[in-house]
Parts: sequence; C-alpha cells; structure tokens
Amino acid sequence: QTKRLVFSKEKYLLESPPEKLRKELEEELKLSPADIRSHGWYHGHIPQEVSETLVLRNGDFLVHDSLTSVGDYVLTCRWNNEVLHFKISKILVKSNETKVQYMLESDSFDSIQELVRYFVGQRKPVTQSSGAHIYCPVSRTLPLRYLEATFALSNKQGSAYSPSSQRGAYIKRRSVTMTDGLTTEKMISHSPSTIHHHKDAMRNCAMSMDQIQEYRCPLSPVGENPLSPAYSAITRQRAHSGGRVLAVIPPSPVMRRSSDPQLSPSDGPVPPDYATRTSHSAHSSPAHHCSFQSSETAGSYCDLRPCPSGPPKPPARGYVERLRVEEGRQEEAREEEEKAFIPPQVETTSLFKPSRYESGLIPAENKPLEMSVLKRVKELLGEVDARTTAKHITLLDCKVARIFCVTPEMQRMMGVSSGLELLTLPHGHQLRLDLLERFYTMSIMMAVDLLGCTGSTEERAALLHKTIQLAAELKSYLGNMFGFAAVMRTLELPQISRLEQTWATLRQRHTEGAILYEKKLKPFLKNLNDGKESSVLSHTTFPHILPVLSLLERGAAIGEVLEPWESSEAGVDVVMFHLEAARTIAHHGEIYRSNAENKLQGFQELAEIREIFQTEFQMRLLWGSRGSEGSQAERYEKFDKVLTALSHKLEPPVRHSEL
Repeated sequence: QTKRLVFSKEKYLLESPPEKLRKELEEELKLSPADIRSHGWYHGHIPQEVSETLVLRNGDFLVHDSLTSVGDYVLTCRWNNEVLHFKISKILVKSNETKVQYMLESDSFDSIQELVRYFVGQRKPVTQSSGAHIYCPVSRTLPLRYLEATFALSNKQGSAYSPSSQRGAYIKRRSVTMTDGLTTEKMISHSPSTIHHHKDAMRNCAMSMDQIQEYRCPLSPVGENPLSPAYSAITRQRAHSGGRVLAVIPPSPVMRRSSDPQLSPSDGPVPPDYATRTSHSAHSSPAHHCSFQSSETAGSYCDLRPCPSGPPKPPARGYVERLRVEEGRQEEAREEEEKAFIPPQVETTSLFKPSRYESGLIPAENKPLEMSVLKRVKELLGEVDARTTAKHITLLDCKVARIFCVTPEMQRMMGVSSGLELLTLPHGHQLRLDLLERFYTMSIMMAVDLLGCTGSTEERAALLHKTIQLAAELKSYLGNMFGFAAVMRTLELPQISRLEQTWATLRQRHTEGAILYEKKLKPFLKNLNDGKESSVLSHTTFPHILPVLSLLERGAAIGEVLEPWESSEAGVDVVMFHLEAARTIAHHGEIYRSNAENKLQGFQELAEIREIFQTEFQMRLLWGSRGSEGSQAERYEKFDKVLTALSHKLEPPVRHSEL
C-alpha cells in the first residue's frame, strides 16, 4: 500500500531554517520606507494577546493588523503600567480624487508611518483621555510571512491550555477606542468564539509571566534595556536524554529590541512585572546573541512551535523565592561590572601621521607631486589588474575603519567592538574625520593619476576604462561601498568629466565600460545617496557611510555639490533613511567583519601596491612633507586648482571667440 505525500505550506514555513528566516527578515527591512513592512515596529497579523506580551515598559509600542476589521490596524502600547490598544481605522476621503487615510480618534494621516512619526516625534499623547505617550518601538525579530503562517496554523489546532488567562495577575489590560474613551476590556466587538479563537492562537506562543523570570538577555550598548522580544529565542535542546528537542528561532542580528531611539526619557515608574528582569551586562556587542542563565528552563515564552507534549512545566521554585535569588545575582553582577568597567578613550589626534611616515617609494623630504615618485606610482599601478588593486584598497579601508584586525585592547579603548559602531557615537569624532580624510585624499590621488596621463587620448581612455573597472570590482566583487564611492567621486569630478575627447574615445574603444558607468554605477550611487537603494548585507564588507559622515561632520565634508537632503523635496525622508541605516550599520559590525575576512581570505599583499594606498603616502605625494600637515580645507582648496590646471592642459577649454 502506497501512501500519498501531501505538501503543507504551513509546515514548510514553520520548519524553515533560522538562516532563511533571518535573510527573509533582512529583505523585508530593506524595503522602501514607504512600505510599512520595512518598519520594525510593524508586526503584521498577530493576535492582540501576543502584542500585549511584547510591550514591557512605559512608552513601548507596536502596530499590528486588526484581526476583526480587515484593513484597519491596532496600536498597542504600555502606559502607566497598563497595556492599551488603539484602533486605527482606514477610511476613504473623497475630494478631487479619492484617497486613503488612517484615523485615530480625531486625527487623520496619509499613512501609518506618518501617524507613528507624528506621535513619536511631536511627543503628543495618543489620545487626550488616556494621556499615553509612545517613544520606544518594539521591533519584530521574525519575518511577517512566518508570523502569519504560524498563527494561522495555530488557530487550526485545539488545546485546553490558555496561558493568557494566567497572565491576568500581572498585567492589567484596558482598551481605548475612538468613541468611548477608556473602556473595560473592549476595543472592538468580540464574540465568545472570536476570543476563544485568539486564545487558541496563543496556545503555543505564550507562557505565563510567572514562567519567564529566567529568560533574559544581556543588553546591547546601542539599544535600551528591555527584554528580548517575546517571539525571539535561541536554538536550544533539552539536557535530559528523554526530553524532547524544542526547535525555536534564533534572534535575528538585523534588529535590536528597539529599532528607533527613545525620543524622550521615560519618567514613569518601572512596571513591577518586569522591574527585576533588567540585565546589567551593558557592554556586550550588539551583534552577539543573548546568553541565558538557566539551561533547564532557558528559552522564550513564545516558541512559535506546536507543543505536542503539552504546556511547559513551571520552574520548581516559587515566584518570590526565584525573585530573591535573581536579585542577589543581579547585585553580584552589578558589583562585578562596576569593578570591570573602564571608560572609553576619546581620541583627539589623527590616526594619520604623514610627517613621521617612512617609505621606500618616497624620500624623507619631498615636494608636492614629485615627478619621479609619480612616474613610479604609475608604473606600479599599471602592472596590476583592477581586482588586485580593489583588494588592496578594501584591506586598508577596513583596517582604517576598524572593521577587522581589531584587538581586544582596541575594543577596550573604543568601548565597542567595531569601528562601524564607534563612528555613530559622540566619541567617534576623530574616526569620522580620519575616514573623510582617507576618502577625499584617495579620490584626489586617483584624479592625479588620470590627469597625469599626458600621452594620447587613447591611453587616457584606456586608463579611464580601468578606473571604471576598479569601481565595479569594489562594488560588485568586494562589496566595499566606501572605496566604490571614492573612485566614483574621482570619475565625477568636474576636472575629469569635462574631458570630452577622452570620454568620446572611451565610448568608441571601450563601449562596455562606458555603458557600465552610465547605466549601472552612476544610478546605483545616486540611489544610495538618495536613500532609495542599499547594498546587500550578506555581500557587503564596508557599507556606504559617506552620508552619515557628512551629516555628523558637516563642517569637515567638502560640499562642492548639495547633499541629496539639501536639494530634494523629500530631504527629511532621506536624512531619516541614512540615520536608520547608521543604526543598522552599527548593529552589524560582526557581519561586515566576517564578510571582509571571507572576501580577502588567502590574499597576498604586494608591499609597494599596499604602500601606494596608504593615506599617509598619498598625503605626502600630493602635498609634500611640509604641506601634508596643513589645514585640511586649505589643502583641498589648493589642490582643486591644481587639478583644474592639469585638466585644462590636457584639453584646453574652448573660447567663445572660437565658437
């Protein structure tokens, strides 16, 4: 007798490997900001009971779909130690044209994102009757498709176990609507069957608050200090041989518990139901997974898995006893942390010391643009292909930015594990300046290499083509957006772009390179700067940090053109995109480090090529042993004139009298 195999979409979704779920969540969060799925505070199709377990502190909030009114949403938050639910109604407004708006009490908005931005940014109470404020979004840690399939599947399975009923002793709940202000237990009409339906969905996804005292994570230095989200957990296995294996989903490195910073401090008292669960390990890396203290009961109170063996057994100790033990542990941990804490050092001098730099290619005392040195540099660069050059640039970029080759001593001095996190912090000021110095110096040196090609137009076109190939290698093969942007800046300099004869020869002799530059590389960089596109996390070694550097160090950045947020009507959206990107970059330092190590594994450096791309060498080459220590603004201004003179020498400008 043969058995017919039936494919189950729900079973397939629920048994997806953690890595697949992590990547799926990453792709969701990279969507356009106009898409609500790109926002971590949106949790999709989850029951109300689940949302209540996620808002743990005053000011915590999230948005999810209304399960009873299709198209509407619910804003769930905690305020004054109570969980509140606000219905957001979707309405059609007819004027000249019909448009959709979302209404909460008497306020209406064009989108849910605009509604959230208004109440968080303006610090307005959600409703006057409740006085509730929201400022700390709770981010989902699983993809929306997975959550929807999970709760849809759990709704089909029956069980007598309902943890939501056990939670009543610890969480008061009240709901708020547009019409009746503060009410008791009612936001929208629920029939008994509807309530039972929601409790079934919670059967396999929530434990009572009494059972999660030992399920806690150390905090990230970037995030705040709440628990991990209710449905994030770490893969674990029962220690006893007879116990069942419980497969749960590891926390995604994409998001911390909160994806946005608190916009105002919370002055309210700490809710008693979780006041004792705050961890004091405040210096672990944000990319590290949570470390749980109990091997027997460690897990999450929302496994998002069916429980064939029934509900989890409560810990043997009583609540009060466990509370006292935990308080003792926390006090000990606090004392140890205070003893071990060393404040980070604030750097005040540049990493680059050109006056002390010793080189085999350049004499101890040199003048700007010495011909013998320029000639040797051109010969060396002509001997290597674009990919080899790109690898040398990426290696040095990652070291300067402290993405890899970061010793424990360097981490202790920085106070964080990666330079990508340091550059987003106040004491990362000097690192930001050093990165800007490297960026501009690199682009100027490559421009000198192009403009110093005094041979035929065909030779210059060939060198231009090789520079375009270098940009493509940095972008596509190595995922180095910092180096890619530096090379693209060279190509877009007015002194380079005005060489009409050279570009015309490029289009004739190297058509594929011209098309690559015009149709792929330029649009990609523009979209990066405009916040319309981002690099793939799993492929990136050095993310696009130039907009962040320009925002945080506006006076140090060279502004020969307006930034995207200065000339665009959507300037605020662009700024918000880059600030959100900075938060993501800071959180994923470990991923970028791993990517860089994999890309450069087995790479053998060439000593002289490596030296050419050292920032100190480039500063000495361009400005000489004396001028390299001068003011940054003066150095760049003078060299802009030098580049203009070199460009006009190659292709003299056409006079109006000749036209």
